Amino acid sequence: MYRGFVTMNKTQKKSGGWSWWYLLFAIQFVIALWPPFYNKAEPYWMGIPFFYWSQLLFVIVAAVLTAVVYFATDD
Repeated sequence: MYRGFVTMNKTQKKSGGWSWWYLLFAIQFVIALWPPFYNKAEPYWMGIPFFYWSQLLFVIVAAVLTAVVYFATDD
């Protein structure tokens, strides 16, 4: 009597593990945790000091980099 399933392709998918794409996360953390990079008032953009608009820009950049890592490492 037949029990179980037979797969057509005997190769197994790689589950988990480390990828070079995860280095993009390291770049995000280094920039966010290094205040001398963004702790200044100039240059201004539309009257907003650099500190504030750089933080808002970094949120967008971090979201894009996170999406890139997600789709690049999607199994």
